[in-house]
Amino acid sequence: MNVAIMDELVRTDQAFARNWLLATFPPDARAMIEPHSSVVELEVGSVVHACGQDVVTSYFPYGQTMICLCLDLGDGRSIEVASVGQEGAVGGIVSCGRAPAFARAEVLIPGPALRIPMPLLEDTKLRSAHIRNLFCRFSDYLLSQVMQSVACNAFHPIEARAARWLLTAQDRAGSRIELTQEALARLLGARRTTVNAVARILQDEGLISTRRGVVQVIDRAGLKRRSCECYAAVESHFGGIIGTSGSGGSAGCS
Repeated sequence: MNVAIMDELVRTDQAFARNWLLATFPPDARAMIEPHSSVVELEVGSVVHACGQDVVTSYFPYGQTMICLCLDLGDGRSIEVASVGQEGAVGGIVSCGRAPAFARAEVLIPGPALRIPMPLLEDTKLRSAHIRNLFCRFSDYLLSQVMQSVACNAFHPIEARAARWLLTAQDRAGSRIELTQEALARLLGARRTTVNAVARILQDEGLISTRRGVVQVIDRAGLKRRSCECYAAVESHFGGIIGTSGSGGSAGCS
């Protein structure tokens, strides 16, 4: 076996070990997926699915990789409605089969992901009750993110929303988050000057430190206190319906 093939097998093993959904795949489901999947390196700012584009590929991020689902408005503004890291997947998970994307899926934090063709994933879902149940549950989790974001954006102050977002990013990317304040402002649907002021407040409180293009989480417990209840609500929902087993400890779709 040549070095390139061995390297690809190692990277695929890492994907199945470090993506929380893939880690729950039973051996038969993995055997169906693995020969036709590939590990790709996603670059910051790249769009894996554009709004209205047919979704023909699913991406399962792992490591620090983070993909945001953003809605673009007619006046040129955009806002994040959900985000996915090593706990999930983007593309063809909520809808079944080939369908146009409603939101733009953009890479916020670069890194690896396992890329799986949609027809293969659909075939695996048909053959595996575990995979059907897993994706039903992840769809529910993703919807909970969207619903919580609606409530959060409508009622909670920008400081709490920023703290919530940074906690979510830390869960996926670690304490050192490569992110510009301009990008954070776009994700929060706020002006850059507003986010700059919020970052200074959180930094003065010793919760984070910032330098050009990087936010470092210093005090996670303090950031949790600064956050609204939305972070804990979504985190708890994920544990309840998916968890380490992929089924939340109970039966599901069949």
